[in-house]
This record gives sequence, structure tokens and C-alpha cells, in this order.
Amino acid sequence: MKQTKTMKQTAITISMINEQGMNRTEGQSLRAVDGEQRMTSMEIAELTGKQHKHVMEAIRRMEPAWEKVQGTKFRLSQRNYELPTGGMKAVPCYSLTKTECLYIATKFNDEARARLVLRWQQLEEDRREALEWERWKARWSQIERPQGQRLLGVSDEEILDEADDIIGDELDELNSASDDCYSPTEIGAPFGLEGRDLNSFLCDKGVIHWSKGQWRLTPKYLHQGLTEDRSFIYHGRNGHRKTQSRLVWTEKGRDFVLRLIG
Repeated sequence: MKQTKTMKQTAITISMINEQGMNRTEGQSLRAVDGEQRMTSMEIAELTGKQHKHVMEAIRRMEPAWEKVQGTKFRLSQRNYELPTGGMKAVPCYSLTKTECLYIATKFNDEARARLVLRWQQLEEDRREALEWERWKARWSQIERPQGQRLLGVSDEEILDEADDIIGDELDELNSASDDCYSPTEIGAPFGLEGRDLNSFLCDKGVIHWSKGQWRLTPKYLHQGLTEDRSFIYHGRNGHRKTQSRLVWTEKGRDFVLRLIG
């Protein structure tokens, strides 16, 4: 049985990377590079359901006009993939600011452009909530306490540990059906694919589509026992808990995806 990941004291998952490291985990989309929020062309491809090579082609075609007006080129980066046969393969991608993303999106259809705009709005709201959470924790740590730093006989660490246990129990129950399921990252790893690449592939095949901020099965593949939902919990800036879910694949679903990959 796979163990559901323990929910620790993270209120919001926000992707923060530096220019040297490109490490990230599934679900992280908004990046801060030199204090500037960015999104990669690979993330744009996943979000809009396009192949990454087509997004790269669109960016290259639009770059000369941007450089003429703005005076700068788009920032190039790369992602390193581990090959199934061993070794690494570097895949180039673009790292774009919000303004650059919205400029590129002018060539997308209305639906793809709407997805990108709404995703930026959601990510920026998440970032504000995360910053508010950090400010709240900082204020809490500065409150004067009785000797021994205890409030009502209970330390801060004990309160947080108890909250973690409660949330963890809720997640265990909520995710019981998905314990033995596989994430897109786990399925794609043997082929050198990250989760977003596998999702883009499955979207191209008509298996999944982007709906209301998450990947869902298309009607043709519903009710076949291919997927489950795996939930996670975070806190908004008002302190209220929120629940979101991601699509994961059952044993039957994983075998189905592997046959598609061939």
C-alpha cells in the first residue's frame, strides 16, 4: 500500500526557484526568479493543452516584434530529463513573465487565452495568501507569552502537531480510494516524462481535458475505473481551510496509459 503523504505545516504550495536550480515538484507553477514571477513554456503547453514544441514555435515567431519594442529577448532556460537508458537530456524551454505570457497568448484561441489569464490570477492570489500566512506566523511568534513560551499550558509546537494529526487523519480518510493510485509523474518517470508532459500527451490523445482548474477525463473514458481523485488541503489568507484535488491513475488506468505510450 502506498502511504499518503503526511500533511505538514505548509499552508500554500508556491514554487520559488533560483536561477541556478530548476528543481520543482508536480503542481508548482508560479516561479520567482530574481524576485520576478515567471512561468515556463512547458507549463503554458500543459495549461492550454498544446504540444510544447508548438508553443516554442509560437514564441520564436513572436520574439522579433517583442525585441523591437521592448529591447530584450525572451529568457531561455532548460529542463534536464533522466533517460530510461541512463544519462540526461536537456530540453530547452522559455521562462516568461506574466506580461510576456499574455503577449504570447494573443495568438491563442479564446479558450486557451482565458485559461492562461485565469491561471495567473489564481497563482497570484495563492502567492498573496502565502505571504499573508507568513506574516501571520511572524506576528504570532512576536506575541509576548508567559514564562516558558506556553499559552493555556500548550506550546506552539504542540498546537501545530495536533493540527497536523487532525488534518492528516482527514486526508487519509478522504484519499483512501487513491492510496494505490499513480500520479502522472510516477507513470511518466520511466520514459523521461514529467507529469505535465504526460498530461499534455494524454490531452493530445483526447483522454483528458482541462476543466475548472484541473485535469479531468473526457466523457468517453468516464466510469471505466481508470482514475481517482487525490485531495490536498491548504489554508486561505482568512485562515479557512480549502480542499483541491488532482487526477491520479488506478492500476487499470496506469496499464491503459502505458499502452498508449507504447
